[in-house]
Amino acid sequence: MRKNIVAGNWKMNCTLPEGKKLASEVIHMVEDEVNNDAEVILIPPFIHLTGIQSLIGSSERIFLGAQNCHQSKSGAYTGEVSAAMLVSCGATYVILGHSERREYFGETDELLSEKVAFTLENNLKPIFCCGERLEVREAGDHEKFVGSQVEKALFGLSEENIKNVVIAYEPVWAIGTGKTASAEQAQEMHAFIRKQIADKYSQAVADGISILYGGSVKPDNAKEIFSQPDVDGGLIGGASLKSRDFTNIVKAFD
Repeated sequence: MRKNIVAGNWKMNCTLPEGKKLASEVIHMVEDEVNNDAEVILIPPFIHLTGIQSLIGSSERIFLGAQNCHQSKSGAYTGEVSAAMLVSCGATYVILGHSERREYFGETDELLSEKVAFTLENNLKPIFCCGERLEVREAGDHEKFVGSQVEKALFGLSEENIKNVVIAYEPVWAIGTGKTASAEQAQEMHAFIRKQIADKYSQAVADGISILYGGSVKPDNAKEIFSQPDVDGGLIGGASLKSRDFTNIVKAFD
């Protein structure tokens, strides 16, 4: 059985005191109120990693993630962090290929292929993001476009390694815009991605991989989206900065 996952991507938000307060609220609310087995991942800016890990402690359902890492072990890469550094801070997951990294920092599928492989070598689980812009969707090329992203970045992995990848489908036109793909549109794309993995590896492998929806999930639409058979949770942006909203999204699996 694949995991249900709700991951909160804080992006570039929260000072150190703000982040500690937010994380503490979420951890207590999730532990006290949530009656399901969904895995929760907090993904703050790098400055928060060690502090939040100390708050998470030995929790069996709340995990720490990072927003990016470099594809090299170490070296003269000012401003970057390595997979080993993230692991040493307590991180279990790392986001790779978020649409903002692709757009603002020029990350390509070829680069992401390197990053994915390197994080797995360092026992860090990638949350690989894929998704199309509005013009691609309107042209009817969304499956071809997303399929290419998945193939180029992930299909060099062995069967054993791809089992440790989480995929997040994020329609770029629904990130930070207030627009949301319908539950049916989300299901359609998640099913397409899962079939693509099944065709490359096997149905058993595909059925074991969690695929998250990453486009403007809120407490009032989470239950409908998460109820789709191939949607295993969400990569949450803005709503993850409000402890009550984020917890209520996790509770959508109750």
